[in-house]
Amino acid sequence: MKRNIDLKEISDGRLYSSGDMVKVECHDCEGCSDCCQGMGDSIILDPMDIWRLHRGIKKDFSVLMGENYISLGVVDRMILPNLKMDVQKDACPFLNDEGRCSIHSCRPGLCRLFPLGRYYEENGFKYFIQIHECSRKDRGKVKIKKWLGIPNLKAYESYIMEWHDFLNECESAMESLSDDNTRILTLYVLRIFYETSYMAQDENAFYEEFRARMTGVREKLGMESR
Repeated sequence: MKRNIDLKEISDGRLYSSGDMVKVECHDCEGCSDCCQGMGDSIILDPMDIWRLHRGIKKDFSVLMGENYISLGVVDRMILPNLKMDVQKDACPFLNDEGRCSIHSCRPGLCRLFPLGRYYEENGFKYFIQIHECSRKDRGKVKIKKWLGIPNLKAYESYIMEWHDFLNECESAMESLSDDNTRILTLYVLRIFYETSYMAQDENAFYEEFRARMTGVREKLGMESR
């Protein structure tokens, strides 16, 4: 999700790499679940998030939709899934009665990232601290790569950049498409990257399967290979 805002208004004015120490450690969120409540449709899910959830809780895309864990929304003209807040509690559907995340080991990328954000550049991205988002005031310092808890972070960052660039290309392509063809494109991307389950048993296999799908989609849409 693109945000057209001055970085100085929402951050400490610095950009970080994954090996940097940042003040985001919240002591295991003890006694707090503010970031899991009232998030609306802002927790956008990428394909790896759906794969992680499928592996972690044995629910594929259709089940997650059918059981109201996720919903669809339009983000920068693309139809993408997001976590659907529980109507009664206005909280993440995976937040348990003790106020803890019940899917912590397979939580989505944006949940892992919070309260960090990504600042995209031409050949990659940097991290920044969203200074107004986390309600904890006594946060400690931790390395970003430890905070994210992703084993092969370099491969993950490459995947995130590839997905980001692809969505941007789709958005640019839609400038010259009719409304009907725009809908066909967005539904096709949704079907290939989300609705069709991934068979990968580990992260490296997921990246291979994702890139195989990406190559096929690019060929189908007449996009240049990356």
